[in-house]
Amino acid sequence: MASGVFSLFGGTTSLNGSGATFPAPLYQRWAAQFQKEHPAIALNYQGIGSGAGVNNFIKGLTDFCASDVAMTDQEIAKVKEGVIMIPATAGTIVFSYNLPEIPSLTLSREAYVGILLGKITTWNDPAIVKNNPTIAAMKDLPPITVVSRSDGSGTTALLTGHLAAISPEFAQKVGIGRSVKWPVGLSGKGNDGVTSLIKQTRGSFGYMEFGFAKNNQLPMVLLENKAGEFVAPSLGSGAAALATIQLPNNLRDFAYDPVGRDNYPITGFTWIILKKEYPADKKVALQDFMTYTLTTGQLIAPQLGYLPLPANIVQKSKEALAQLK
Repeated sequence: MASGVFSLFGGTTSLNGSGATFPAPLYQRWAAQFQKEHPAIALNYQGIGSGAGVNNFIKGLTDFCASDVAMTDQEIAKVKEGVIMIPATAGTIVFSYNLPEIPSLTLSREAYVGILLGKITTWNDPAIVKNNPTIAAMKDLPPITVVSRSDGSGTTALLTGHLAAISPEFAQKVGIGRSVKWPVGLSGKGNDGVTSLIKQTRGSFGYMEFGFAKNNQLPMVLLENKAGEFVAPSLGSGAAALATIQLPNNLRDFAYDPVGRDNYPITGFTWIILKKEYPADKKVALQDFMTYTLTTGQLIAPQLGYLPLPANIVQKSKEALAQLK
């Protein structure tokens, strides 16, 4: 499951997709449950990162892709059949770290941006101590080692979008993208690669999807949101942020800093991306699978640490799905 690959063969209609590792555990559960009711449909999905998944889709190597960031106009223009982007679930991007001496960590915007820019390199830096006063007296702490994604990732795109929105310096020096050049640190492939490096490296600090941190029992940082409140990542604080995001008719959203006192600040949708036109058998199979994800599938999402879609988004997604030809 760490690789984000599931394959269920034996059906008469085969659907192939690839992309985001962030929702891969949920997609795997969905596929297993769906297969029980639709044994004639075979699903194959590879969690290879959002960027690689979108590239495969554009090249016509897959029937669908999954991405934690919506496709750009330039990418959409390369798909001759047209594109429909359907939010499948949502989640939060969290910061985790490996420092047993500090069981709980609270960071201001200044602090977590400074760490990722390489300006804050020690755990007892004043910007960190300000909200974590007990750290001031600690001795022999290791330096901070930033851990980032090495692959093209929607997780990285959502995070860098947030960081650029709150820090002009970050926007100028690093920018927004599925793959960026981080000023400092180590890199791992996929959410699972980052998780593994953090577990192995004392003093490390990195980002991943909420479910990976939760499943690996890693500590998660409380972050300062736009309202100036410090909020822990949770299903509740993620859902609060999600409720404030208004998706346009094309269901493409870049809400990098949601407003609200209870909102966790790094929250976003993840999309399953389809063509507008398919052979008849694939069209029916995709409509059946996507209908399942938007109904029964949403009830499963919280069990694995994902956020179920708000009712209005589910309705918009169903309307988009009806456009398949």
